[in-house]
Amino acid sequence: MASEAPTVGWIGTGRMGFQLAARLLRAGYDVAAWNRTRAKCEPLAEAGATIAASPADLAGRDIVFIMVSADPDLEAVVSGEGGLLTGDAAPKVIVDSSTVSAEASAEVRAVAARHGAQFLAAPVSGNPKVIAAGKLTVAASGPRAAFEAAEPLLKTFGRGVTYVGDGEQARLVKIAHNVFLGVVYQSLAEITVLAERGGVSRATFLEFLNDSVLGSGFSRYKSPALVNLDFHPTFTNVLLRKDLQLGLSAGQELGVPMPLAAATDMLVAQAIGAGLTSEDFATLVLEQARRSGYAPQPENVPVDDGLAPEAGE
Repeated sequence: MASEAPTVGWIGTGRMGFQLAARLLRAGYDVAAWNRTRAKCEPLAEAGATIAASPADLAGRDIVFIMVSADPDLEAVVSGEGGLLTGDAAPKVIVDSSTVSAEASAEVRAVAARHGAQFLAAPVSGNPKVIAAGKLTVAASGPRAAFEAAEPLLKTFGRGVTYVGDGEQARLVKIAHNVFLGVVYQSLAEITVLAERGGVSRATFLEFLNDSVLGSGFSRYKSPALVNLDFHPTFTNVLLRKDLQLGLSAGQELGVPMPLAAATDMLVAQAIGAGLTSEDFATLVLEQARRSGYAPQPENVPVDDGLAPEAGE
């Protein structure tokens, strides 16, 4: 890495943030990291990271990435006690890769501007296994200069980085993506249950579907969960409903009817009410089967999820 490479701060080393910070370290960047639970952050030190005592300690870094869970968390790490922008210094660029509302993003953008920092919204599409396969994608919006400064770092995350506008457009792009995620998976669960009730194994049906023109990276990725009922969490129904609600709110604000999203939101709410809150949202297939009058059983057969690491990963 060239000596003029920017110094990097990283706030939030959960399942996703940890892996992305690690990719920056492997790419040769000087990274300092902070996490509310320090123990989740400390293993990065073995890869060369500096562990910060507070977000404020990262303010002197050139580019600071943030990946936290929700609106209040973003506001807290930026403006709360010991927050990134509570001292005299400020990074040149703040890149937020959290999935938060456009309203919260705009508020933090305004705070950043008052401190002389450029703010880039850069939510990502994927999960830890997608990161490991080198297939993560990023949508980014904010000042063009901020994007150009951060783009080489964002490209280390995975397969693609798309600049979508100079304001909060990336937030809407990510919400639209996750609404589609929910609607498509609910439909996939419905047709899989339909095929099974007609005497076709889930593995056989999904093998056919994935080999057809309607098959996709997503349908293949979710096939092991549908076939073997392994619901290790990557994204829960609670988080999915949060994003569906954000999408419906955006639709109302922009005058866009979203009947399929509304129906999916209702079904996800029912799944949450049935207690399916901590496992992966793939558990929606269990609710679909229950409404169809049966309890599916694991088929216990090997299924390719399509996420073999790409060359060089």
